[in-house]
Order: sequence, then structure tokens, then C-alpha cells
Amino acid sequence: MTLTTGHTPSAPQQAAAGVHATARIVAAAQGDTTVLPVLDGEGPFDVRGLHPHGRQARVCMIGAMIAPLGGDRLRIEATAQRGAALHITTAAATLALRGPTTEHATYDVHLTVEEHAQLHWLPKALICTAGSNLRQSWTIDLAPTARLVLREEQILGRTGEPPGHLITRLTVRRGGRTLLDQQAEYGPDTPGWDGPAVLAGHRATGQILIVDPAFEDKPPATRLLGDAPENGQGVLAPLAGPAALATAVAPDSLRLRRLLDTV
Repeated sequence: MTLTTGHTPSAPQQAAAGVHATARIVAAAQGDTTVLPVLDGEGPFDVRGLHPHGRQARVCMIGAMIAPLGGDRLRIEATAQRGAALHITTAAATLALRGPTTEHATYDVHLTVEEHAQLHWLPKALICTAGSNLRQSWTIDLAPTARLVLREEQILGRTGEPPGHLITRLTVRRGGRTLLDQQAEYGPDTPGWDGPAVLAGHRATGQILIVDPAFEDKPPATRLLGDAPENGQGVLAPLAGPAALATAVAPDSLRLRRLLDTV
């Protein structure tokens, strides 16, 4: 997901269709550590294992080409098997660009966390540039004893440019039951997206979702994040289940990161 070179399709038909690529990651417990029996990436996904931290296996997604562009169909599948501990990040921000077609791109992330496993999904921000059109989704299935930390950030437009169009959806199921299902839409032709009820003129938004069975007995207290509206604000709130969600908006990525770091 680091962005270095452009698409190099071998024929015009490929450019119109966009790139179709999948990355697959599987983490498995092995004694007192976690191993990575599956670590595979196609197209823009260069998937690399990092030095482990304790029993936690660490993976970094590095971009091999510019993506997502209009028409691309990108997918990430990651599974933390029973008892495994997995941390996934990216080397740099993901840049959504207009590309050779006005058709939307899709970027779908499917995460599975099995019994007594934990997954930290902590990528760098998504930047939606002018003219881009992206539909992004996370679909997450958790076992009742699984733990999850998920962070996602969206930056709407680079400095001095309008944003692209973004639809983002997060669906989390725990033990087969829906824990969280939310969708947001930003950018041109989206009514009220930058109004006071949504971003209030800000251009950066993000959230941290924490699911932990320990919250069954002691859920976190609701609290506000930030002390000056012009620098961004947010809220941390418990969910109806052993989970907490922190959501924030800010003028830029730096101040958004500072707000979310307080969580």
C-alpha cells in the first residue's frame, strides 16, 4: 500500500477493467509464538513479515503500484487462527486516485479472528484525492473470545484540492451476531457530508474500534476527545457488547492522529 509506480496493463482492455488483486494472510499459534503459514499478495500488494513482537506476528503491506484507481477491485483476507496474535500495518498511506475510468474502485477487507486469538489492524491513512471514486468495506468475524483493535483514517483531499467520493462501510460480527454495522459517505454529490452534523468543515476523520471480552464486566466510560473544536473533536463510547468505539474529526491528518492517540 506504499505507492510507488503506476499500473502497467499490457492491453487497453485491462486498463478499462482495472486491476483485480487479493492479498491473503493467515496467522497460526505454534507453541509460545505465532507463525505465518500464508503470506501472499497480488498486484499492488507486497505482503512482508516483520520481526515479531513477543508472541505477536507482525505484517506490513507495501504497495507495488499505484492503487486503488478507478475500476480496480482489491481485496485483503486476513485470519488469526485459534490462539494466534497478529498485527498488520502498512508502510505508507493509501492514495485513491481517479485513474483511466470514472468507474468506482473497491477496496474490501475481510478479517477473521478465531477463539482466543487477537488481531491488530493498524494501517496508515486513506487519502481520497480529487476525482477519485472509492467504495471501501471492512467485514469482520470474531469468535466470542477474540480480541480486536482496528484503526481507520480517511483524509478527504490533499492540501488545496477538493476530495474525491468515498463510501465506507464497517460490519463486525461477534459469535455470528452483529456487533456494529455502519456506513458513511463523503465528497461531491453527497448531501450534508461536510455540514455541522457530519464533518463540520473538517477534512480528516477516523475511528478506533476495540473489542475485548474484558469489557463484559468493565466497559470503558464515555468521554470526549479534544478541547478545541478548531483542532478537531471526538468521542469514545462503549457499544452494546464488549467493545468501544472512538470516532474523531479534525482539520488534517496530524491533528486526527493526535486525537485518536489519546485513546
